Amino acid sequence: MSFLQDPSFFTMGMWSIGAGALGAAALALLLANTDVFLSKPQKAALEYLQDIDLKTLEMEPRTFKAKELWEKSGAVIMAVRRPGCFLCREEAADLSSLKPKLDELGVPLYAVVKEHIRTEVKDFQPYFKGEIFLDEKKKFYGPQRRKMMFMGFIRLGVWYNFFRAWNGGFSGNLEGEGFILGGVFVVGSGKQGILLEHREKEFGDKVNLLSVLEAAKKIKPQTSEKK
Repeated sequence: MSFLQDPSFFTMGMWSIGAGALGAAALALLLANTDVFLSKPQKAALEYLQDIDLKTLEMEPRTFKAKELWEKSGAVIMAVRRPGCFLCREEAADLSSLKPKLDELGVPLYAVVKEHIRTEVKDFQPYFKGEIFLDEKKKFYGPQRRKMMFMGFIRLGVWYNFFRAWNGGFSGNLEGEGFILGGVFVVGSGKQGILLEHREKEFGDKVNLLSVLEAAKKIKPQTSEKK
């Protein structure tokens, strides 16, 4: 047992423990930056989306079925993760930059939020050039709701998105629920179906604007039948 009296034995032991902990941390960081632990999105069917109950944000709200948004002329719809989030505001501004082209195509731009807290939607409106509705049951964030918790803050992609938005001059707050991930849909008119479905995989994972525009160009407006 004389080796127990050797100081170098304890030094080597502590070094081994430290190296092991460092290796485990490095492995965890590596895995956190892959898609291994990300929940896989479940594609939404048109039948699922069209039956969602939405509410207007007026003093006397009206409840209606989501299919009203796209039934006649299709629609581009943003499911906002959190109105006060500066990353969501950045994507809203990006989508709003398409509005002149969407107007030419006759395709409206909408957003849905999952909660209506104080002035959050009002403060979000300057970044988003379309109507906003309330999805109280968070159906647009399903069929399988996906969350990103604190793992998001050790993902390099998320930090890249943070710096991109900060450099773009966007700011926000911490009001409201922000872990349930959002997305963007381009839905065709009538029964044309879902032409694009982008599901946010991490904080600040924006939709490709060219893909949105290409999908919008495929929308076929419903024509009234002649009597």
